[in-house]
Amino acid sequence: MAVDSKGALLLLIITAVLYEGSSSSEATQPPHIILIVADDLGWNDVSFHGSDQIPTPNLDSLAYSGVILGNYYVSPICTPTRSAIMTGRHPIHTGLQHGVISGATPFGLPLNETILPQYLKPLGYATHIVGKWHLGHHAWEFTPTYRGFDSYYGYLTGKDNYYDHTDDESNSKGETGYKGLDLRNGTEPVWTENGTYSTELFATEAERIIASHDTSKPLFLYLPHQAVHSGNPDNPLQAPQKYIDKFPHIQHPGRKTFAAMVSALDDAVGNATKALSARGMLENSVIIFTTDNGGPAAGFDMNYASNWPLRGVKNTLWEGGVHGTGFVHSPLIKQPKRTTHELLHVCDLLPTIYALAGGDSTELKNLDGTNVWETISRGVESPRVEVLHNIDPKRKTAALRYGDYKIILGEAYKGAWDGWYPPEGVTTNRSEETNHAPRWSGPLKIKCGEKPTNASTNCKPRDNPCVFNIKEDPCEFNNIADWNQPLLNFLMGRLEAYSATAVPIRNQPTDPRGNPKYHGGVWSPWINLTDTGGSTNELFGSLQ
Repeated sequence: MAVDSKGALLLLIITAVLYEGSSSSEATQPPHIILIVADDLGWNDVSFHGSDQIPTPNLDSLAYSGVILGNYYVSPICTPTRSAIMTGRHPIHTGLQHGVISGATPFGLPLNETILPQYLKPLGYATHIVGKWHLGHHAWEFTPTYRGFDSYYGYLTGKDNYYDHTDDESNSKGETGYKGLDLRNGTEPVWTENGTYSTELFATEAERIIASHDTSKPLFLYLPHQAVHSGNPDNPLQAPQKYIDKFPHIQHPGRKTFAAMVSALDDAVGNATKALSARGMLENSVIIFTTDNGGPAAGFDMNYASNWPLRGVKNTLWEGGVHGTGFVHSPLIKQPKRTTHELLHVCDLLPTIYALAGGDSTELKNLDGTNVWETISRGVESPRVEVLHNIDPKRKTAALRYGDYKIILGEAYKGAWDGWYPPEGVTTNRSEETNHAPRWSGPLKIKCGEKPTNASTNCKPRDNPCVFNIKEDPCEFNNIADWNQPLLNFLMGRLEAYSATAVPIRNQPTDPRGNPKYHGGVWSPWINLTDTGGSTNELFGSLQ
């Protein structure tokens, strides 16, 4: 049928409008969000922070083309940080401020807490987790697929052998026999991957999820890697030989294997990025990378991470325990290729992700975090002026950062890990692997200034609170509490205000019923929450 000129013009207009509407719909789809958590990665374990020992080209490429988080804080140990990621709430407000969840201890992240995938699913997201959970598994209701995740492939406890995927907690508190498989696909144990290195196993699963994802929906992929946490006591540090061979310049065997573990992690992140690019998803993705705490340096926890030149290690409140390694990469960032020195905290991740996903973060209630996307994307001033590092009523330790100043009180490990620990195996020879990551400047290096002779003795937080100017003294050399009494009083007041809002710790003693030997040799839930026949006193009475 012939079409006159007016009809042709009308058809052209309609086609253009439809095309514009289609393009607009695609452009306004919320971004894919990939949240990658490294386990126990230290400040000095990545080359974008200046490590000459361990090239991390894939991480560097993302970091240098995104925004490096130079003033970003996490909790000092695993479970608390992961609870903050999932809830946007500080661990003192969820009862997870003391230690971690052991394999047979019956507690977890409270079920009355709404967690990240539960916020994202109503916004249309597909939600997946690959890797470490460590937020409770004594009852099925505490596990990932019961809490908003569409799929789960990983392990429930805090550590595993990297090859046979067993968690051995036999030496925990003198107990024996607590060893079992800890690898699941959904709720089902996975027995078929004995011999497959976990970093590569989780990388492959992440690639599979990306490759099979329906791109008409936004993806939330939570990728908490096992690397680079130590494994079981009989063989704590493990890596494929092909990675160990990349580090002939590191003579210390522990540090050499640790470097290999970091290199495998770097490749895993690179493979996930390539998978996103292959599906055409990378241009509308936000990749967030964070450690869960500072590194276990100098043999702490049978590991050889490095926080140099920062003070302290994992599970301490010194900067080496809480100053987090992190970056955000996305084509959606308005001012990329820079470092932000604005104050940020791990609690900020949830409201920031929620806002990116199309939600109104101001409507979220009882959060301790704030949407900081404008700080990351455009470089505006952070809305955050302080960070509570922790208040642990059982250990009697606490620390807080307000502006440039930090207060720390109480002592962990009787002060045995309060020092400064350079990386083992340092030589004049660098890795032969060249880092070709594009850079807009040099790596982010912390400069300490001159170390006074009394640096190790001028602060005894067991006896009196100490105060440091972190901006001027990032390595905590100079305790200024004695001549800044008004400042000390103010910081103590802030700690007291937070303490008044804290809930009791939720930690529970080991329940022998959680022993894998009662569950087919697998770490498994052992409490039925729908069974109301027993009381709490009956549950724990035999253990008191």
